[in-house]
Amino acid sequence: MEQLLGMGFSADLAAEALAATGGSSTLKATEWILSHRPTTTSFPPPSLQSQPKIHTFFSSSQIIKSQPDKPSPPSKHVDSQKPLFNRPTVSPNTNPPSEPLAERMRPQTIDDVLGQDHILGPNTALRSAVTCNRLPSIVLWGPPGTGKTSIARALASSASLHYRFASLSAVTSGVKDVRDAVDEARKQKANAGKRTVLFVDEVHRFNKSQQDSFLPVIEDGSIVFIGATTENPSFHLINPLLSRCRVLTLHPLRQTDIARLLRRAIDDSVKGLSRTIGMAVKVDEQVIDFLSSQCDGDARVSLNALEVSAITAAARLKSGLQVQLSDNGGDGSCSSSTALVVVTLENAKEGLQSKHLNYDKAGEEHYNLISALHKSMRGNDANAAIYWLARMLEGGEEPLYIARRLIRFASEDIGLADPSALTQAVACYQACHFIGMPECNVNLAQCVAYLALAPKSIAVYGAIGAARKAVRESVGGNEGVPLHIRNAPTNLMKELGYGKGYIYTPDNPSASQSFLPSSLQGYKFLNWPPAVDE
Repeated sequence: MEQLLGMGFSADLAAEALAATGGSSTLKATEWILSHRPTTTSFPPPSLQSQPKIHTFFSSSQIIKSQPDKPSPPSKHVDSQKPLFNRPTVSPNTNPPSEPLAERMRPQTIDDVLGQDHILGPNTALRSAVTCNRLPSIVLWGPPGTGKTSIARALASSASLHYRFASLSAVTSGVKDVRDAVDEARKQKANAGKRTVLFVDEVHRFNKSQQDSFLPVIEDGSIVFIGATTENPSFHLINPLLSRCRVLTLHPLRQTDIARLLRRAIDDSVKGLSRTIGMAVKVDEQVIDFLSSQCDGDARVSLNALEVSAITAAARLKSGLQVQLSDNGGDGSCSSSTALVVVTLENAKEGLQSKHLNYDKAGEEHYNLISALHKSMRGNDANAAIYWLARMLEGGEEPLYIARRLIRFASEDIGLADPSALTQAVACYQACHFIGMPECNVNLAQCVAYLALAPKSIAVYGAIGAARKAVRESVGGNEGVPLHIRNAPTNLMKELGYGKGYIYTPDNPSASQSFLPSSLQGYKFLNWPPAVDE
């Protein structure tokens, strides 16, 4: 009641408003007064000298504009048709684009593609094919964000007089979708004389029978097939499909290419960054350097981070303008049309959150990095080995997997040269199991350094390999165990000669006896100790 009276409302009107709204909220009572004409009593507009402004008591978001039932006579004190104070005119983009910045900035022709000069540069086979309007069937293999989809679209666009573009995703499509696309391609070829470029994204997700469905239509020229994959085609695509397509490898984009792409998005006023936020935008040069160096060659990551950074900066700018306008009495002198969004390094770090690492725990990069770690330790390079270990851990690799590989390495590459290496590796596995990440990273680093610096020997590894080969390649089957080294727990077995002639070595260490089958007498699997010159 006291707050309503302090606003200049009469005691009767305040009591009626509180009764109508339950009396629990002054805010609701105020809203009721502003939206209802009093029924039992009338009150003259209080003078401006005696009535404080309502935003003295409530924030601007809580104030409801007066909506009288009938037009009231104009008053020199209060205009019932206008808000009690001016709101800031800065508002969100009224027509934001539905596509993200990375999608809007796709190149339209192959001349717009940045990077991948080894397949799109002058005098390359692919560019020559575009010039001659004879696109080949290809498979584009590369990490995410390197331009596989963009290149496919640009190829079809660059030769649009002779080709139309159609796309499928192996994630959501099946054989029926492929048949429908092929049927449509044949109709277009018959009616309009245009061949169809059928782009299949994530083609490695198709199984063998689904991949088989492409073979006849590629063979007879019904479609030009362009597949995109992040996985090694040798492992995930069938050989008949690979024989009909040329595999082109895409590399992660260089930092200079990423920087050029970001500047292109900033400068493009039609579909670029300013289109996202609906305001003029300026990006500090250090933001471009930061994003281009932290995206690991992924153009999509860099553009997405730039877009989020700009949205963050715009939101903070609009919030600041609203506070400024409220503090200045809401004169509405500043608007989004005159404001300039400045994207700073702080916004970029907020937008990216953490450095993007190209790593797939189930893909080829997983095996590439574990191979690099193994070979660095084998080559006695502890520095390189610890670097590759860090790459795997930062990429999210399971530490126990790395520890298991270290146990294998301890026997395969060190073996008898330092038998304690196996103990170190097993202890490392136990430590990783006990404490987990991130604390066990130092246990892994210690073990990696020890194994890299330890003396090396592949004598055991070579011995088990040679023995397995002898077992597999034995002519006429493997010989039985010689009788003298067979176990003889029963009288019958002893009568058959099991164990007869065996010399108990601890009692006679100098005695000579053979333990190999007769066909392998004198064969040496383990070369230990190594010769002096080794």
